[in-house]
Amino acid sequence: MPKLSDTMTVGTLVKWLKAEGDPVKSGDSLAEVETDKATMELESFYDGVLLKIFAPGGSQVAIGDPLCAVGKAGETVVVPAKQTPPAVAGVADPGPKRAVPPATSAKAGHPSPAPVSAPILTPSGRLKISPLAKKLAAEKGLDPARIAGSGPGGRIVRADVLQAEKAGRVAPGAPSGIPVPSAPVAIVTLPTNAPIQEAKLVPVSNMRATIARRLVESKVTVPHFYLDLEIDAGPLLELRARLNATLEKEKDGVKISVNDFILKAAADALRAVPAMNCSWAGNAIQHHAGTHVSFAVAIEDGLITPVIRDTHAKSLVAISREVKDLAKRAKEKKLAPAEFTGGTFCVTNLGMMGIDRFCAIINPPNAAILAVGATVKKPVVAGDAIVVGQRMNLTLSGDHRVIDGATGAQYLAALKNLLEKPALMLM
Repeated sequence: MPKLSDTMTVGTLVKWLKAEGDPVKSGDSLAEVETDKATMELESFYDGVLLKIFAPGGSQVAIGDPLCAVGKAGETVVVPAKQTPPAVAGVADPGPKRAVPPATSAKAGHPSPAPVSAPILTPSGRLKISPLAKKLAAEKGLDPARIAGSGPGGRIVRADVLQAEKAGRVAPGAPSGIPVPSAPVAIVTLPTNAPIQEAKLVPVSNMRATIARRLVESKVTVPHFYLDLEIDAGPLLELRARLNATLEKEKDGVKISVNDFILKAAADALRAVPAMNCSWAGNAIQHHAGTHVSFAVAIEDGLITPVIRDTHAKSLVAISREVKDLAKRAKEKKLAPAEFTGGTFCVTNLGMMGIDRFCAIINPPNAAILAVGATVKKPVVAGDAIVVGQRMNLTLSGDHRVIDGATGAQYLAALKNLLEKPALMLM
């Protein structure tokens, strides 16, 4: 495993582009490697056959550890020992060393230019440079013979070309506007004992890995569209205050939240616009009979979406009690799989964190997700007067394979009607 970035300590072998037994040439791409900064293609430095792969796809490999063997067909391959040198605590690998030029020249104490390292040639006399570096050098008007290589065996790689560009080392006849130095310029690096802060790599939990995989899949494969609507939250807040004043006199002291109203309204609106309560099933669209609304709960290492089964058939009090129970056990990681799977629609609310509005990523196989913002006081027009209003923003993210903008607009209209006339949810 080569060092592909200045802070890299390990690389993740994303996938092999060649298989064992495939012929390879110098410059061929062997694999994709993910560093702490980007995903790059790993090039072969030799001609021959890919005899053996030592690191499978998806594995993390430390710098210097063996990846594969390239040689002549039929050669016996012995798995080599790991080559990783012992790390020095608090100091990153400084990479290949290069000469530091003499401090001064003999004339008037001016710095004297140091010669550029001699180019490294293959046994056949060919300059050792990767195809990507060679192409980049040509595009930038740089002379490869004047670039010091930091790759294996002195091979010139992309980073060397970029460093040479900064130093102003160009080929004769380079495009105008690029300065040509009167003397070769040496590349100076920090001394090996210079303190360099190393990037911290924290292994992801299984939950975070699953979240990453599913949401990347959603953004890549699901064509999202977004609809934004502002509603009058005043009537909802007034009804909630009256209900809670009555409920607090009971023994169990149930207190209904704004989010409880939204979950109930989301389910009732799905019943009014059943085309929203669907999922993409490859070559078909699945229509769900029940409205199983899930809600996002933030936990220590990610988030989870517990499900309220048949939300439309439950009262606000029943929804409130179930939400509190599921949220509590979600944070304790005590939910059963059946309690956080099978949702047909999702609500995510960041209003309690002061977020006015946001767009959420759809949680497959759902066809939509509702993002709820904070209730904000603002001036609104009421008849011919300007009054203080309580406004709430709702953003619907929809899967365009399943629903269209008109369907989403109908759903938001039904949701707006319920939230602005919340007494309808008590019937």
